Amino acid sequence: MTATVTTSGPRRARLLGKKAVLGKKALLPWLFLAPGLLLALVFKFLPMGKGVWLSFFDVRPFLGDRWVGLDNYARVLTDHRFQDAIGHTLVLGIGMSLGGIVAGFLLALLLEGQARSLKIIRTAVFLPVVTATAVVGEMWRLMYYPTSDGLINSGLGLLGLGPVPYLDNPDTALWATMAMGIWMLAPYNMVIILAGLAGVDRSLYEAAAMDGVSLWQRLRHITLPAIRPALGIVLTLAAIRGLRVFTEVYVLTGGGPAGSTDVWMTRAYTLGFSRNDIGGASAASVLLLCVTLLLTVTVNYFRKRGDVR
Repeated sequence: MTATVTTSGPRRARLLGKKAVLGKKALLPWLFLAPGLLLALVFKFLPMGKGVWLSFFDVRPFLGDRWVGLDNYARVLTDHRFQDAIGHTLVLGIGMSLGGIVAGFLLALLLEGQARSLKIIRTAVFLPVVTATAVVGEMWRLMYYPTSDGLINSGLGLLGLGPVPYLDNPDTALWATMAMGIWMLAPYNMVIILAGLAGVDRSLYEAAAMDGVSLWQRLRHITLPAIRPALGIVLTLAAIRGLRVFTEVYVLTGGGPAGSTDVWMTRAYTLGFSRNDIGGASAASVLLLCVTLLLTVTVNYFRKRGDVR
């Protein structure tokens, strides 16, 4: 004989009230996120899906789109200009990423501390990050002015060296663009690495100093292992940014001279907006998205594997 336990009316009402409160608390964050999610859906994910769809068509405005399947992808991958752009993208992306990480790490070591003067200097160093890339690019374009009146060339003139056409020479244009990219990325990486350095146990430095450990050994065996999570974040972001470089090249050189700085995104932009090949540009963008996702997943995999070790 089993007894049936029934919940009294007031107790049941309290349980229902608690469930209603929990339901409201769970719903409240989504209400705050709804405007941002709606904007992301309308201006990001729907256009992204439309781009994937158009990559399988020969887009002909007012004439009707024609299905071409994977022809756009094949055409992009066999185009020698896109092949050259892949090389430029890798060189520029790797150079900017590694240079930005090294420069950011050095800046973080130099500007670490709680002094008021350091806070002011860190704020000044961070200004390139919050400045529009187009403005920074125009400033550097003026600095690279190819005559003796340019800022950099005037400094070279004091050393007895002739003016260098940085952006007009195919041999130097890509490296000049890389220098500007490193200048912009280093302060951003500096902030992340500074956050990692704040968690380093200072007693380890004191013990190492008492044991006569060199500066390089302290950096290698104490600092770098302690900021590994911060470096992992920096590497992940660098992998994403490196392949998607566009504004720096577009403002400084537009892909020139003679295509020497043409990267994947500038080539896709030219294909879509100058040659009106929307299908080919969409296919190039989808390929870039796939490579970026693959690279991001790979970097995260090795980062987590290193953290486990």
